[in-house]
Amino acid sequence: MGSTIVRSTQAALKQLPIQQFVEELRRLPKPAFDGTAAILSFLQQTAAEPETLSPYLSWDRQHYTRNLIDKTDLYELIAICWEPGQVSSVHNHRDQNCWMSVPIGKLLVENYRVISQDVDHGNCKLEPSETVEMDPAHPCAVDPEHPVHRVVNPRKFNQRAVSLHVYSRPFDSCVVYSPEQGTCGEIKLHYNTEFGKPSPGGASRTPSAT
Repeated sequence: MGSTIVRSTQAALKQLPIQQFVEELRRLPKPAFDGTAAILSFLQQTAAEPETLSPYLSWDRQHYTRNLIDKTDLYELIAICWEPGQVSSVHNHRDQNCWMSVPIGKLLVENYRVISQDVDHGNCKLEPSETVEMDPAHPCAVDPEHPVHRVVNPRKFNQRAVSLHVYSRPFDSCVVYSPEQGTCGEIKLHYNTEFGKPSPGGASRTPSAT
C-alpha cells in the first residue's frame, strides 16, 4: 500500500488470566471509555494470558471468527481468530471507540482516510494512510478522527493470530468499504461463539468486518 508501518514502544507489564483481565476491565470507570487514552494505557500495562483464552477461541479456514467474551452496556470484549492470510473488510465502528491487543501472533491494521462517502447511494472515496503493526507488546487504539481501517494477518507472517477487541459502546452493524471499487454499504455483525459456546446460527454466518 506504500504506507509507513508504525508501532508503539511500550510493552505490556503484566499478564492476567482472561477472567481476571475481564474483572479489571469491568472496574474501569465509565469516563475511561469516553476517550482512547485510558483504555490504551490499560492494554499497554495489562495483557491476557494466551493459554486462558482457549475456551473462547474458534477457528475457520474460510474466514476469521468473532468470539464474544464479555458484554455490558458500556463495552464488549471480543476475541477474533485469524488464520494466515485472513483479512477483514475495510470498515468503520459506528462512531464507537475501539481498542485492540494481540495476545497471540501479530497483525497489521491498515488505516484509511475517508475523502467522501454516501452510504445511501453506496459510493465513497478512500485513501490509505499509515499501517500499524500489533503484537503481544504493542496494542493500539482506533483513531476516532479517522476510524476506517482493516485488519490483516499476512500470509508471510505464517502463523495464527488472536486479537482482543474492546468496543465502547457495543454495536451490531457497521459500514464496509471497497476502496478499489469506490463502494460502501451497511452490514449486520454476528458472533461465531458467545461466552465460550456456539452462537445460534454463528457457524453459518460469515463476518465481513471486525
